[in-house]
Amino acid sequence: MAPFEKPNTRDSIWQLINTVVPFFLLWFLAYQSLSISYVLTFVLCVIAAGFLVRIFIIFHDCCHYSFFQNRLANKILGTITGILTFFPYSQWQHDHSVHHATSSNLDKRGTGDIWVLTVDEYLSAPLLTKLAYRFYRNPFVMFGLGPIYVFLIKNRFNRKGARLKERVNTYLTNISIISLVWLFCWTLGWKSFLLIQGPIFFISGSLGVWLFYVQHTFEDSYFEEDENWEYVKAAVEGSSYYKLPKPLQWITGNIGFHHVHHLSPRVPNYKLEEVHNHTLPLQNVPTITLSTSLRSLSFRLWDEQNKKFVGYKGISTKKERKISAQVKSEL
Repeated sequence: MAPFEKPNTRDSIWQLINTVVPFFLLWFLAYQSLSISYVLTFVLCVIAAGFLVRIFIIFHDCCHYSFFQNRLANKILGTITGILTFFPYSQWQHDHSVHHATSSNLDKRGTGDIWVLTVDEYLSAPLLTKLAYRFYRNPFVMFGLGPIYVFLIKNRFNRKGARLKERVNTYLTNISIISLVWLFCWTLGWKSFLLIQGPIFFISGSLGVWLFYVQHTFEDSYFEEDENWEYVKAAVEGSSYYKLPKPLQWITGNIGFHHVHHLSPRVPNYKLEEVHNHTLPLQNVPTITLSTSLRSLSFRLWDEQNKKFVGYKGISTKKERKISAQVKSEL
């Protein structure tokens, strides 16, 4: 992996240009189209949402110090792109680093990841926990309300125990977002702003949550307790290769090569495909496509015994009888 971990400044700058410039151009065209047809405006918003996802990938690389060689440059650009995507740089960098260090570790869940329960944990949980879990994992909640919660609530507050620099960065991000929203509402009108920015953020947020979800939630994924957990296995078996059509691969910044990214977060997004193609063992990893990825919507719980994701159907009766029999024998 080492030869690919050094970012190329020229490639990074070019990616910045071919991502940020089209995004603002599409935003401008969407505003101009409001006087023509909102159908046209919405189409432009959908395309702009794709570019906002791409901006988030740049932000994501900055958090790993993999977009520029200079750390300060990564922090500055990361903070700016964090403002555009509503993600505070330092806070998200911390949570995401924890995610990379603990991904697929059953004993270290809870930071920077999606809530996952094992079959036994779910069946032994109180009724309120089961209801909360079902609500959380419902696709309409996860991909509908989820982005709204992340953008407007979760990212706006500092985590407990955050250091001063992290808190200041969150405050700076929030103040900048409020200032930009006020400026656009004042100059363009709040209705026009919401008609454009609302769809862009909702669509890009839903796409972002979907990408994160599907790249760790596939049938034969990898989860182990801490004593058996291995970093390399968690990376190449617990992260999927999401094989997307070339246009979608480009707009999502190659994040479909998630197994490569988790194995070495220092590889810039524009080198992930090259690593995959030149490293034979990485080509034999769990692969999902647009059609097969839809199956992940039915995966709800991790079955430790069979080492795979399962749905709710069929697990209750079998497992509950087993637990009931164990309880009776103990009594």
